[in-house]
Amino acid sequence: MKFCANLSFMFTEGASILERYALAKEAGFKAVETGFPFGHTLEQVKKAKESAGIEQILINLKTGDVSKGELGVTAIPGKENEFKENLQVTIDYAKAVGAKKIHIMAGKLENVTSSNWETYENNLKYAADVLKNVNLLGVIEPINQHSVPKYFLSDYGKAVDIIKRIGSEHLKLQLDIFHLQHICGDLSHNIKNLMPYVGHVQIAQVPNRNEPDVPGEINYPYILQHLEANGYNDWIGLEYKPAKGSKDGLKWIASFGYSL
Repeated sequence: MKFCANLSFMFTEGASILERYALAKEAGFKAVETGFPFGHTLEQVKKAKESAGIEQILINLKTGDVSKGELGVTAIPGKENEFKENLQVTIDYAKAVGAKKIHIMAGKLENVTSSNWETYENNLKYAADVLKNVNLLGVIEPINQHSVPKYFLSDYGKAVDIIKRIGSEHLKLQLDIFHLQHICGDLSHNIKNLMPYVGHVQIAQVPNRNEPDVPGEINYPYILQHLEANGYNDWIGLEYKPAKGSKDGLKWIASFGYSL
């Protein structure tokens, strides 16, 4: 198992996202993933990442003002040009930091219609074609309605159907076990059935999104072994809110028999 720190959730104690690259390295991480680094230039982010001497695995698509709940426009008719612009900006950042994966966020919607699904799929098809040309992977992630009410994509079946219809090696599923448990549970069977479509995995305990070893619904020693047994050998993003402090909360890695 290879674990990367999610800098949007970890090492946040008074540190900017630029400072978190170094903090992750100091904690022993070899790699990180991030949300889109709003407020920081491409040059600033590249310098912070390179100064820390750490690898970047994934970056989230530029989404708009997160503080206002804007989590992308991929499923919003009439905003196709904005989506294309956001995708290109994110590709530029991904190239600068060497990230090979982009999480394409769908957006939040009050009322969902068939035109939203049509727009979403058309934009993803466009993204897959663009990402093929630059040899990057796009991933889409169902997000549960408890954590992010009104998030457009919260159905694994629909996500897989779209991935299959588009049929590109440059569009896959981001499988966050935290969201999988909230949305449909039945983790053993769902992990096995979804694995052929998976391009990235993230973890956190349910229900409070803390470290995998805190009390909760998921038996992570089993789940991590199950992921490996079903063929997943890529990076696993630690997208959790540390209950014990980012560095102190990493003791679970050794106790589970792993290392950074």
